[in-house]
Amino acid sequence: MTAKTRDAYRRHFSAIFFDYHLFDELIPMDGAGPEAARPLLERLDLARKVEIAEGRFSTTDLSTGQRKRLALVQAALEGRAVLVLDEWAAEQDPTFRRRFYEELLPELRRGDRTLVVISHNDRYFDAADRVLHLGNGRIVTITEKASATAVSV
Repeated sequence: MTAKTRDAYRRHFSAIFFDYHLFDELIPMDGAGPEAARPLLERLDLARKVEIAEGRFSTTDLSTGQRKRLALVQAALEGRAVLVLDEWAAEQDPTFRRRFYEELLPELRRGDRTLVVISHNDRYFDAADRVLHLGNGRIVTITEKASATAVSV
């Protein structure tokens, strides 16, 4: 990779980090307008709290879990090839945590998108195609088509 190709490479990635910043501007992928966000807002139980007007979310003044869900709407609409989710479910209530792993992840995986989900919650490791266990900054084990008990800590 060179300095010239770095920006083009970065355009393949969307990320929601644990300590993220949420902008109110909606940036959909090419060809997708604000109407593409409405089903996602409904799906994430945000439609009664957030509207879209003039390309912006009406509010970002939400609970921590709701803000993470709104960030997921934004990241999903960007339509990039790789989506990195760093402890996304950690601040969700148990119902949304389950929905994230069991319903939303399979939906987000459709097409050619690669998901990198960072989590310490081994209860949902079986939702992954592959689990990388890290220790001291290095990959310790890689488990293909993981189960909740497949990775030792």
